[in-house]
Amino acid sequence: MSEPIDNKITDEAVVSLYSGERFKELIEAGVFFGRKRTKTNPRMRPYILVTRNEMEIINLEKTLEGLEQALLFLKEKIRGGGSARSTGSADSPQGGSLQPGSGQARQASSPQGGNILLVGTQPQAVEGVVKLAKEFNMPFVTARWLGGLLTNFKIISKRNDYYKKLKDDLRTGGLEKYTKKERLGFEREIRRLEELFGGLENYLALPDALLMIDPNIHMTAVREAKRLKIPIIAYVNTDIDPDLAEYSVIGNTKARKSVNWFLEKAAEAMREAKALHSAEPKESVETAEKMNQAAA
Repeated sequence: MSEPIDNKITDEAVVSLYSGERFKELIEAGVFFGRKRTKTNPRMRPYILVTRNEMEIINLEKTLEGLEQALLFLKEKIRGGGSARSTGSADSPQGGSLQPGSGQARQASSPQGGNILLVGTQPQAVEGVVKLAKEFNMPFVTARWLGGLLTNFKIISKRNDYYKKLKDDLRTGGLEKYTKKERLGFEREIRRLEELFGGLENYLALPDALLMIDPNIHMTAVREAKRLKIPIIAYVNTDIDPDLAEYSVIGNTKARKSVNWFLEKAAEAMREAKALHSAEPKESVETAEKMNQAAA
């Protein structure tokens, strides 16, 4: 549950702690609000500027530093087009798992470049996550994390394919051959699977990275990513170990405006990388033609 912001902590009080236009956008979005001091993770102390009325005020210099590193990595993944992660079988609590480098890979990359899985189940994150995912045709999780989504990819993919087939059959009239009672059963099954797989229709391969809002409430996802050495880009608050993600951006994860600020920064970086990714083949062809002309 979101914590109420102490009315005594005003934007004007925070503005007095900073100078320069580069902080204006962050202050307007409320990025500087951390959690209560009693909830602060000890390893987050270097990222806190000051405590006001028991509320932590985040050091926005550190936020911008973390954002720059995270976006550079994100652009690298998008521009590079990602790489296929292989699927296979191994012993796991789910009865089937995967080890990087074994088995056969499914199609790897998003059509837009790298393969990023977006994760944000909090009410303040859902709208922004869905918007970002749809713009770049990427898989997303906004309801709840499905256990084994990463570590049991092979079996999860089969269930996802079954869900997509049911939806397609319903759309094309493929279920008309069944009785009314059977069709109602299929429709209930589609609604149930929609909650689990609704954002995963483009989940065709293990992701090159996770982009996550607040790992504190997605610890199963974090553990699965760590097990498979999949890097995490995360928007985190002051109540978490910043080293939990490879790329942590410290900010207010409890306010929609702040979360949307982070997601829009990610979108801007992805648009830039996508443009470069699209231009590279053309540039390569032109370079080859010039080399051929020079050789002739």
